[in-house]
Amino acid sequence: MEVKIGVQNAQRELVVDTDSTPEDVEQRLTEAIAGNGVLRLSDVKGRTVVVPADKIAYVELGSPTSSTVGFR
Repeated sequence: MEVKIGVQNAQRELVVDTDSTPEDVEQRLTEAIAGNGVLRLSDVKGRTVVVPADKIAYVELGSPTSSTVGFR
């Protein structure tokens, strides 16, 4: 699933391709904002993205992606 995170005072959004479900990402975001902490997401390659919750402008959750072969 593709997750786009808008960060305050940053011109580009962060794009993370993760195996997490939309519900899991939403729960992590809610916990980060409520606890005034950080949003921590891992992508499909094992890298971790950490964003301070107070700097998040928006989060856009994409639909779950399935493996595709060839061109569409």
